[in-house]
Amino acid sequence: MSFFSLGPQDGLYYEHHPAQNDNSATFVFFNALTGDTAAWEGVIGPILRDAGYGTLAYNLRGQTDSPFSPEVELSEDLIVADASKLMEALKPARPIFVGLSIGGLFASRVWLAGSDAIGLVLINTLRRDGARLKWIGDALVRAVEIGGLPLFRDLFLPLLMNEDWLEKNRSAFLSPHPDYTALEPESGHYKLLSEAGRQSNWDIPYSRLSLPTLVITGLQDHVFLEKDVVDSLFIEIPDGRRIDMPDAGHLIPGEQPEALADHLITFAKEIS
Repeated sequence: MSFFSLGPQDGLYYEHHPAQNDNSATFVFFNALTGDTAAWEGVIGPILRDAGYGTLAYNLRGQTDSPFSPEVELSEDLIVADASKLMEALKPARPIFVGLSIGGLFASRVWLAGSDAIGLVLINTLRRDGARLKWIGDALVRAVEIGGLPLFRDLFLPLLMNEDWLEKNRSAFLSPHPDYTALEPESGHYKLLSEAGRQSNWDIPYSRLSLPTLVITGLQDHVFLEKDVVDSLFIEIPDGRRIDMPDAGHLIPGEQPEALADHLITFAKEIS
């Protein structure tokens, strides 16, 4: 376990595996709000490292093994500042930022704030703020206020995950005796969903993302995907590439990890 200190009570858990040579890229992963490094390290990280690439996965303050002070607001600004400090301290070689969901927003903001990267991958990130997105954010918080992450998963996974994943994993959810315990407002996941999840600014200046950018979209995402919005935002990206995955939903690292790793390797070869 590696730990990057941000203060007496604050820090980031991370796993950094340098690239095999100076010419190889390092994939830097930015989590979704309820995620952690396991999303990347289970299958994707080993595939990338076997291909000679470096990897850096870390947990946001409030996620597993990344503590925070009680008075800290887990906001978009804080998350971006934390990641920028981590990049400056570790200096991963030739980084490619890879963000899942809102993690893509954070990755974009970190690059726009001045951190170096040779490429950017946005996985199910493109969305436009408005009444629908705000309603979803409030509903996610309401679910964890009533039944914690188990209720959140029981309610939303059928809309987030692809059909194949749902069929294989159905028995692990909707228990006849569920442990629906409300998340404490002081807990990390609650604060991330309530603060970063509801208050982040989705007005990303896509026209300023001048680095090579790969947009990956799971077409079985029935919560966040609005295809016309993705279409209109994608054309603003100056050096954009796009992959639509018809057999994937929102959480592609858990649904199609091998295919995602292949797309990342192909992208790295294209821009190297």
